[in-house]
Amino acid sequence: MTLCGLIFYNGKHMTRFQKIIISFLSIIAICLVVGLGFYTYQTYQAVAAQPLGPSLPTFAPQTLPPTWTASPGPAPTSQGLVTLVPTVSFPTNTPVAKCNGPGIMNILVVGTDARADNYTYGLADAIRLVRVDFVTPKVTVLEFPRDLWVEIPHIADNLNGQDHEKLNQAFLYGQPGFKYWDDPSEGSGLLALTLNLNFGAQIDHYITVNMRTFENVINALGGIEVTIKNQETARTADLPIGTHQLNGAEALKLVRNRESGNFGRADNQSLVLCALRKKLNNPTIVTQIPELIEAFKDNIRTDFTPAQLSQLACLATQMPPENISLVSFPQDLFTNTREFDPVFDKRVSILAADHNILRDYVSRFHSGLWPLPNAPLQITDEEDEPMVCE
Repeated sequence: MTLCGLIFYNGKHMTRFQKIIISFLSIIAICLVVGLGFYTYQTYQAVAAQPLGPSLPTFAPQTLPPTWTASPGPAPTSQGLVTLVPTVSFPTNTPVAKCNGPGIMNILVVGTDARADNYTYGLADAIRLVRVDFVTPKVTVLEFPRDLWVEIPHIADNLNGQDHEKLNQAFLYGQPGFKYWDDPSEGSGLLALTLNLNFGAQIDHYITVNMRTFENVINALGGIEVTIKNQETARTADLPIGTHQLNGAEALKLVRNRESGNFGRADNQSLVLCALRKKLNNPTIVTQIPELIEAFKDNIRTDFTPAQLSQLACLATQMPPENISLVSFPQDLFTNTREFDPVFDKRVSILAADHNILRDYVSRFHSGLWPLPNAPLQITDEEDEPMVCE
């Protein structure tokens, strides 16, 4: 018999004082349960809202493409006043962000070539700007070539006035080994600031992974499956046509393959990203994402909160494969050339480009106007078509 049943059964044998004591203890027990639940909820909310790493600095405001014009306001009357006409309001279907997301989220994803478990040194070996649309939902990933010659802020005082280097070195100079930029976000923050300064990139969050952690994550997922469909891809990836199961070391070798140059390596990285997306969308893996985050949170640099990571994991389960696009700038915008680098005291190989043109692409990328069919500046060259994850 339960305690409540026992109390009911023996109620007539209890004294008035005993009944009062029992009632008082029951109220205290209920209050304790409610209080504990409230405390647990508050603690969870506090932990979920706590960033896992230092936040990014504040960026300059984004400039809109030069072809955009502001919407005209109401025309003035002859007296210079605006006449307000009564209107009838009808309910509208306002788009709602899925998974309690922010609408649009821009993420800098960095793959560093550091081989150790720490992040003391390392160049940015892979640089991606990810636009996450929680309303559509849609994810678009833009690759930035690592050899772009750019202005890097906060380094001139440490390099005898030299303020231009390759884009991938922005990450290195912000790391603790150099620490040319005294900010808690270190190399990830300095790279984000460099992308903003040169190309107007607006970045909300960052995720940085070194090579050893990349291997370990792939292995923890049980490997990935990469499909090579044609001879051109086979040549770039250095793999035969067909489907291949890759472990962490093999996946790392693929993303770092330089035999086909910078653009070929970017294609290889896109293959791995698509394979990762397919793996993470597996229902059995989705349930493991919180454990994976917990296992690798000390090996990955990010300013995401656990709540924001949960939003992304939630969105992944609702994302149609065709809504994930991997895009690169058209190759004809870049020129392989050499630039004298005072740091190395020699001419180094770089990629030169018109930053104004790239800035316009980035602005349209942020606005969701590129890549889109028939949109201004849409890539039409077959080899530059956005890659869609299957």
